[in-house]
Amino acid sequence: MSYTALYRKFRPASFDEVKGQDPIVRTLKNQVASGRTGHAYLFCGTRGTGKTSVAKVLAKAVNCEHPVDGNPCNTCAMCREIASGASMNAIEIDAASNNGVDNIRQVIEEVAYPPAKGRYKVYIIDEVHMLSTGAFNALLKTLEEPPAYVIFILATTEAHKVPVTIMSRCQRYDFRRIAADEIAAHLKNLARQEQLSFEDKALEYIARQADGAMRDALSLLDQCIAFNFGGTLAYDKVLEVLGTADTGRFYALTDALFAADAAKVLNLIDETFSEGKESGAFVSDLIWHLRNLLLTRVSGGTQDILGVSAEDFADIREQAERVDTAFLMHAINMLSELSATLRVTTQKRVMTEVCMIRLCHPEMGEDIESLEERVRHLEQRLEGVSAAELTVPRQAVPVTESAPAQEADAKMQTPQTDEAAAEEAAFPAETPQQEQALDPQEEAGGAALVEREWGRILSGIRGMEKNMLEEAKVSVDDASHIRLSYAKTAEFTYNYVMQFHLADKLTALVKKKYGVEVGFRVVIADQMPPEKDHRMERLQSIVTIPIEEE
Repeated sequence: MSYTALYRKFRPASFDEVKGQDPIVRTLKNQVASGRTGHAYLFCGTRGTGKTSVAKVLAKAVNCEHPVDGNPCNTCAMCREIASGASMNAIEIDAASNNGVDNIRQVIEEVAYPPAKGRYKVYIIDEVHMLSTGAFNALLKTLEEPPAYVIFILATTEAHKVPVTIMSRCQRYDFRRIAADEIAAHLKNLARQEQLSFEDKALEYIARQADGAMRDALSLLDQCIAFNFGGTLAYDKVLEVLGTADTGRFYALTDALFAADAAKVLNLIDETFSEGKESGAFVSDLIWHLRNLLLTRVSGGTQDILGVSAEDFADIREQAERVDTAFLMHAINMLSELSATLRVTTQKRVMTEVCMIRLCHPEMGEDIESLEERVRHLEQRLEGVSAAELTVPRQAVPVTESAPAQEADAKMQTPQTDEAAAEEAAFPAETPQQEQALDPQEEAGGAALVEREWGRILSGIRGMEKNMLEEAKVSVDDASHIRLSYAKTAEFTYNYVMQFHLADKLTALVKKKYGVEVGFRVVIADQMPPEKDHRMERLQSIVTIPIEEE
């Protein structure tokens, strides 16, 4: 007799044998026991979580001659026929290869005939999302109002591809991933039934590699048994056959990456590839290791959440104290991108090495996370450096009588907190002394002085206020008034100057800087007066030596 794979040999024969789907199992058992079974079910979930197995158990249970608390007896003729696949009461259809309208029409024609024996005809349509649009439309009416003796069970791994009109006619059950410890316990029980010698750590590792799919776990176990036939199923043998690395290497690699020791990292990568380890599995396991470290560092983690042994949990907690959260998140993001790249590239080793080098030298990257890593390294290098060591000495600049630019620069270095300080940042209030010797004719008003010094006055103002005032055409209105004229197209600027009372602020500023009372009249002029060139005054305010204009 030919060999039967473990996942087929140990397929659940009753609801009680289904692992990891307790809410679904309990609901279906109660429906069968009470005679309240539905006419259409939709089983959703990832591969290997028991969708088809539960569908076949349900088909047996509704046709069983002697059900026990909703479970099939597995001894009557109907149970044995359905289990062997010889019964016409349980019809399994693969929608991946039978996805056309004609296939569904054939099903609809068969539905019209009641079962020759038994109570129900159960149609199990696997991968139902593969049906064409026409096939779904053909199935709609029959699915909504099937004969009383027909039950449809639709199974899919991609529920989002199933039309809403189909979903609304079914009872939906979502099959969750099975916990690693539950898979490990089941594997140990089956290994004992098969009289296998094994290490607990080996089966626990297989359970983690299955990623929540019991069928995948049984397939991996089958593969490992064949590789190590007749001997003890050891942890190192499992690593060898699955092409993955020992967890100790992930600890060493993480420490080397965090220390930015590129030489050690590349040596560890070389050892991994030299042993023939599969790059995709290696990167996936490294991401999982970093994930465990991240969860432990952020929330403390628990052994159940991490899904590791007590010994590994202690090692993870110890290493989590040596690395920081920013590094872990950056590394997980980069390795996730690498994992996607490895699926399509032929240069797997090269891409892996490049990614590891970038993790060691974040300055090589150009993304935001690489920039954050550079900042983190700089912060670490600056720790312990005194403020005196960080101070950059400024070149001494001789102080002159007229230095509004220097005053503005000094005010920029002064911290401002409240609204008055913010206003002062634009209109400096400090004036150590009167900056300009006044002519006798200017003492009465000083408007001519302001016109002449307008460039220097502007150089002491900053921000939006300076930009708005620079657009004005400056002219003497009378001995004690300056006219600020704006073009008709500068209505927004004019409104801004008026709303924030910049004229009053200018009056106060001129009073403090030059000791004269000058008013400012802001107008929108039809005819713009010729603009005076203030570039020389602005240049004079910056340099400290006399400038003669030729």
